[in-house]
Amino acid sequence: MSEWLAQYLPQALIVLGLVALIVEVAMLGFATFILFFAGISLMVTGFLMQMGVLPADTTTALWSNTLLTGLLSVVLWKPLRRMQDRTDDKRVTHDFAEQSFVLEQDVDLRGEAVHRYSGIEWRLKSQQPVAAGTAVKVVRTEVGVLWVEAIDS
Repeated sequence: MSEWLAQYLPQALIVLGLVALIVEVAMLGFATFILFFAGISLMVTGFLMQMGVLPADTTTALWSNTLLTGLLSVVLWKPLRRMQDRTDDKRVTHDFAEQSFVLEQDVDLRGEAVHRYSGIEWRLKSQQPVAAGTAVKVVRTEVGVLWVEAIDS
């Protein structure tokens, strides 16, 4: 086994790097950067050994990966963290966005009124009090809550 590993060390490092990257992105959702840095380091070391820039032995592989992983983490940590912390504030539209209906109960900010839609009982809320019998449209949704406002007619 060790003869095989010594013979194919550059290729083994490249494959191991690819596996680390796949696990980081596909299974961990790019939440930790450790496997990302290690995967890039393993692939770079494998390519450098394959091209003859580095000797293809385990000691060189160990030191190269240690140094490259550390260097990559120092250089890329803040940009990747900043990229990960960015949030998207745009509102998601649903199939019931702009849905309109006539209220059966008075609606206000407290959310005591309910409306059955698509087999679910939604609590209704409104910034302005709206009387029963008024035509309203859905302007915003939250978990279990439809925010409505009166339709100007």
